Amino acid sequence: MQIVNPATGAVLDEVPETTVDGVAAAYETARAGQPAWAARPLPERIDAVRRFAASVEAQRDQLAPILTAETGKPIAQAAGEITATLARIEFFVDHVTGVTADQVVHESDGLREVIRREPLGVVANISAWNYPWFVGTNVFVPALLCGNAVLYKPSEYATRTGLAIADLLHAAGVPEPVFAALPGGGATGAALLDQPIDAVFFTGSHPTGRRIAEAVAGRMVKVQLELGGKDPVYVADDVDVTAAAAALADGAFYNNGQSCCAVERIYVHEAVHDEFVEAFVAEVERFAMGDPTDPTTYLGPLTRPQQAEVLAAQVADAVDRGAIVRTGGGVLDDRGGPAGAWFAPTVLTGVDNIMVVFREESFGPVIGIASVPDDDAAVAAMDDTEYGLTAGVFTTDEERARRVLDRLDVGSAYWNCCDRVSPTLPWTGRRHSGIGSTLSVEGISTFTRPKAYHLRRP
Repeated sequence: MQIVNPATGAVLDEVPETTVDGVAAAYETARAGQPAWAARPLPERIDAVRRFAASVEAQRDQLAPILTAETGKPIAQAAGEITATLARIEFFVDHVTGVTADQVVHESDGLREVIRREPLGVVANISAWNYPWFVGTNVFVPALLCGNAVLYKPSEYATRTGLAIADLLHAAGVPEPVFAALPGGGATGAALLDQPIDAVFFTGSHPTGRRIAEAVAGRMVKVQLELGGKDPVYVADDVDVTAAAAALADGAFYNNGQSCCAVERIYVHEAVHDEFVEAFVAEVERFAMGDPTDPTTYLGPLTRPQQAEVLAAQVADAVDRGAIVRTGGGVLDDRGGPAGAWFAPTVLTGVDNIMVVFREESFGPVIGIASVPDDDAAVAAMDDTEYGLTAGVFTTDEERARRVLDRLDVGSAYWNCCDRVSPTLPWTGRRHSGIGSTLSVEGISTFTRPKAYHLRRP
């Protein structure tokens, strides 16, 4: 499997894909090693994860360029992802003891009722490339802390990062059988699902998530899916237009729009629509696009250059239906690298919910803006989707924001912010955006199963 730099097209490395036999062997080893790992006192598992975090922090300047080279993520954003990952690890370490402690729920007349949390067993973690540190540690860190073994398939577009994570975990004291990195593509993932695993945690697109759920549906295996979004934001008529435009431009184009929670639809009250569009386009045109190893670069190449075809088709459909391209609009052919790697940041106006760009996930630097007459029209348009990951409202009135957000079927609701994730809050989707939760204390307990103890004194 070739690891290719999307900015230049250069081959960075060649990594053997894990074979079907290799996946099966890793499973058998994990199954054999998991009970001993679970039997270790929790403080020992915590210490191993703390050593891992310390190594990540110490080697951030070596790890960030690996991520940049294989995904095209600008170096400042790569370093920021690694730094922010440390806060997530710290949250898990600080809260796992309380979450997994025995809970006495009733005690009287010699009878004590206790809930004990036990590990799931062997967990399959099929991870993503857009934030491999974030989405990976959201799964394997609490899974390991809770006593599970993890079979970790990094995305084929973030393989070297995945292998570096495995090396650091092993050096920190996590046994190799308990955390196995299985590099490879779809065939490796399919082979992993064929094993008698106890749970599968996947981050990626809705179509792939659905196939994974169908593959294990008859086996009564726990399935948790963190899938895509078509995340809307409503800009009310009482906002500071310039500030809202700056926040939403960053929310739409950070990491080149390659985020499940990136802003993908903007609805603006008609009273401030034109002013907002002018400020938004001006902000986008200031973004520096270029060499991702340059600390001043904001936009790099698409990690998956083939996504350019999807983006171009969405733009063409919108224009055919009456939308206007305000900036950008297509592939930049003069930047080098693989065909389609460089897609100009694109802003469309006159967009409506019939257009593909407002129906299907873009996952790239394309955003549509629509004008709406009032809050009710905004709610109706925002909730007209198969997805339910995030939604936001920009207004000076918190009660007004709540009235809008309370009516939307989403897992995360934002007031005057967007594209934000916190380790203290559950990250969860509705409808085609997935099932289950990571992060928060729920993102720890999800890696355990309860056992009910009925204890009566003789």
